[in-house]
Amino acid sequence: MGYARACSVALVGVEGVVVEVQADLEPGVAAFTLVGLPDKSLIESRDRVRAAVVNSGAEWPQKKLTVGLSPASVPKSGSGFDLAVACAVLGAAERLDPAAIADVVMIGELGLDGRVRPVRGVLPAVLAAAEAGYQQVVVPEQTAGEAALVPGVSVLGVRSLRQLIAILLDEPVPDEPVDGRGRPDAMLAGLMVPGTGLGAGLAPASSRGEGHTPDLADVAGQPRPRKALEVAAAGGHHLLFSGPPGAGKTMLAERLSAVLPPLTRQESLEVTAVHSVAGILPPGEPLVSRAPYCAPHHSATMQSLVGGGNGMPRPGAVSLAHRGVLFLDEAPEFSGKALDALRQPLESGHVVVARAAGVVRLPARFLMVLAANPCPCGRHSLTGAGCECPPSVVRRYQARLSGPLLDRVDLRVEVEPVDRADLLEQGGRGESTAVVAARVREARTRAAERLAGTPWTTNSEVPGHELRTRLLAAPGALAAAERDLERGILTARGLDRVLRVAWTVADLRGAPRPEDRDIAVALELRTGIQRGAPMEMGAL
Repeated sequence: MGYARACSVALVGVEGVVVEVQADLEPGVAAFTLVGLPDKSLIESRDRVRAAVVNSGAEWPQKKLTVGLSPASVPKSGSGFDLAVACAVLGAAERLDPAAIADVVMIGELGLDGRVRPVRGVLPAVLAAAEAGYQQVVVPEQTAGEAALVPGVSVLGVRSLRQLIAILLDEPVPDEPVDGRGRPDAMLAGLMVPGTGLGAGLAPASSRGEGHTPDLADVAGQPRPRKALEVAAAGGHHLLFSGPPGAGKTMLAERLSAVLPPLTRQESLEVTAVHSVAGILPPGEPLVSRAPYCAPHHSATMQSLVGGGNGMPRPGAVSLAHRGVLFLDEAPEFSGKALDALRQPLESGHVVVARAAGVVRLPARFLMVLAANPCPCGRHSLTGAGCECPPSVVRRYQARLSGPLLDRVDLRVEVEPVDRADLLEQGGRGESTAVVAARVREARTRAAERLAGTPWTTNSEVPGHELRTRLLAAPGALAAAERDLERGILTARGLDRVLRVAWTVADLRGAPRPEDRDIAVALELRTGIQRGAPMEMGAL
């Protein structure tokens, strides 16, 4: 009887569980049994592993073979267990030293010819292995850069099972030919899910053309929405643009991700892990360093927004936009069920998806931007534009954005039509993305210094209790906000969000704490009521 074990990782959402792959050989009729809650693709690994071992020059054991995946209560899915299963079988057959593979985590799919193909979710899998105390990881060569992002782990990238056997036996490593016929590398197909990428709204539409980088200077006029965009980026505040078609709502939203500061190391690892699991991590770019941008179509279902799918839930748009921008264009056209499902992640920064196969907690701390027309035809707010929508239709259309959802939106700005002078640049071009991004970085630095030693990094994350007891505004600055609270214009949550925005406005000015004019700007951006606050470019 022969026995050996290796290790691999099962992904549950974006979290990994180290799985012990055990192989046992017994005398009897040749058979291959795989146990431990495998899914369909993992059950098929029996045929893939057998063909890969034989085509790699090793002998397949003609005995009763049982492979167990422990812990057996955790569902296992995907083809990333192939490499560990093959090595465990060869260890049980004494082709490899069982002690040499017992504490090695192996992740990768095997082709029938023995080549090791990359799989999705390598980064969260290696993170889980490191947290469990494992120090040696074997991954496909194409994902070695992604795995090497985890500190304290020795990463070995292999191209074939034949190479891995030679390394474990301390034999000369054979060279594997690379397809150099100019075709796309077929080995990278496992990293990308068909239907994702640009077509799924994972990049600004204006950035998909070659030779042009979207810039805020391209936006004609709109000083108030531009300033609201800057405040949203500086403090991480959610934003609503409402106005007629063609006023520039989408252009402004598409340029927000470029205004946000680069991701920190920890944030980059979080975003990269989600994108790796979702299959949208571009090959050759193992680490996401810029804030992501996700703009799902208004026909998106609730499951595509918050996460779901058959079996274990997969990340949705709110998780793909983690630490970045989630842009919902034509927001009233989304289903009410899908929009209201955003309430939990807007408050908590994560989403919990419960399905029959299990419960998954996915990160979802994003900056939401909504764009809405005033009515179905879009001309309701224009004077003399000929809007024929009945008042009941206008009310019903605007009510599609529920009150509880809008109460979680810090900034609500009316985008006015662009006049001729602004459109023809007679009034001069606005500030560029680089200029605004520099001010945003300075404001975030001030907020980070003030919040040092707390679990929060941006003003939008600070609880209201802290704003009312420890981080106090200037004496008498809250008088206008208190009057709005008494009149019912603001809710208790709305007052807290006004305070958060006021702190961001003060950070943009370089002030030590909010004053009455900062509160006035925050109230005007939230309620839309004109209060004479300075909102022109550079006024803050």
